Amino acid sequence: MDAQPLYAIKAELFKSLAHPARIQVLEVLAAAPDLTAPVSRLLKVTGAEPSALSQHLAVLKRAGVVVSTRSGNAVQYRLAEPLVAELLLVARAFLLRRLAGLDADDERLTIARRLPTLPGASARAVLEVALTETAPNQVAE
Repeated sequence: MDAQPLYAIKAELFKSLAHPARIQVLEVLAAAPDLTAPVSRLLKVTGAEPSALSQHLAVLKRAGVVVSTRSGNAVQYRLAEPLVAELLLVARAFLLRRLAGLDADDERLTIARRLPTLPGASARAVLEVALTETAPNQVAE
């Protein structure tokens, strides 16, 4: 059996990220000091129904993006790799650059700027550059 090309594997990864609730879960995990959060916290933050959150977590787990540990009835999820936090940070910087051309009062830009910083992510410099150097007329169409 032939190995999948890298672009196909990347596409599968991005498919696993293709839901707002999953991105929200990853943002919560990435913002946690140890990249870990209990399911109860994820439920509270996302507002998702337990069955829906369970399905989203299963997708992320199958993709190798998160891992879980159980202690009694409590289940903790954490990012499988700190690089996932960097991926989120680079995506945030990209989006901030894209949104910078909008009216400064645009709700999407305000929300993006309020996202919590991701501790320890080396790509943080990318976000700082995006916030400080982007002028509205520099945004590509």
